[in-house]
Amino acid sequence: MLDFSKNYFELFGLPVTYTLDKGELATHYRELQRVVHPDRFASASEQERRLSMQGSTLINEAFQTLKDPMLRARYLLSLHGVDMSDSKESTQDMEFLMEQMELREELADAGSQSDPFAAVAKILQGIDQRLKVLIEKLTEQFAAATPEQLEAAKEIVLKMQFLHKLNQDAEALEAELEDAL
Repeated sequence: MLDFSKNYFELFGLPVTYTLDKGELATHYRELQRVVHPDRFASASEQERRLSMQGSTLINEAFQTLKDPMLRARYLLSLHGVDMSDSKESTQDMEFLMEQMELREELADAGSQSDPFAAVAKILQGIDQRLKVLIEKLTEQFAAATPEQLEAAKEIVLKMQFLHKLNQDAEALEAELEDAL
């Protein structure tokens, strides 16, 4: 069975680093799920079935965390002792915050554009590009993981959270526009 004391990286046999081989992650995921899948324990004891279910849940949670760049960064920060639990915490980068306000206004106006789908697509593309830049920066910050770099990584994660929320809102608007057709 699984060693529940291992961190997510150890669970998958991966180095504790921000940059991951997603193919290797998926391969380890499938291997681990094959070992603990509850169907394999259908005729086992109650305790073995419970452990199988807990193991399967842990593997799913670990996989979802490690495959998502923002969740992986938050998890890595927690492994380094950086607290990200304050949901009210926000980036202090005023230029970034102003840019977010402008993007929100752009999104609010998108529905009234002559081609609202193109307007939303442009916003989504811009968000994707910004996220790629932040992911590159995170890779650099986690390379040595000094206290200063971890603090910079935390700031990047806070920015990513803004962009993820904006992305969700843009996708919701896109779905509303499709429903209105």
